[in-house]
Amino acid sequence: MKNPEELLAANETRSVNPKIFTMWLFIVSIVMLFAAFTSAYLVRKAEGNWVEFELPDLFYSSTVVLLGSSISMHFAYLAAKKDRFNALRISISITFVLGLVFLLMQYYGWIQLVEKNVFFVGNPSGSFVYVFSGLHGLHLISGLIVLLVALVGAFRLKINAKALTQIKICATYWHFLDALWVYLFLFLVFNN
Repeated sequence: MKNPEELLAANETRSVNPKIFTMWLFIVSIVMLFAAFTSAYLVRKAEGNWVEFELPDLFYSSTVVLLGSSISMHFAYLAAKKDRFNALRISISITFVLGLVFLLMQYYGWIQLVEKNVFFVGNPSGSFVYVFSGLHGLHLISGLIVLLVALVGAFRLKINAKALTQIKICATYWHFLDALWVYLFLFLVFNN
């Protein structure tokens, strides 16, 4: 027979931080959105009337930049866990700057598409590239806002070894956005 403490422990409800739960719901909705678009891409491509073209060179370079931002974001999380506040601020700042560089490179990638006569309207193959990169860019802007909020929290010492929720949300969302871009980029490379 179990004693009262064991019964309480067995019946204990496990809870999830509501902010983390909300972030995961948002991530799931983004995954569903892009799953729908990549499925639509494959279905539309199979119908024919599909123009093949090379992706802009800047999309390759911007992918490397975004992966670098994931590394700096990881360093920010490690710094927060060890109460290394200057390293935390520097790492978040680097991540933010690399995110901006990525967006700028994506914009110039669009200019390269136009130079190759690939437009948003016309052949659907080009339209999908604009939609994929544009929607990802919008979500990345939301990630930059999350980074700014975390940076302010870091300067106010609200992120530390005993209060990691904000940096966990920031890091998880940022790594997700990076992984999403790598998926979209590889999808376009192998299905164009």
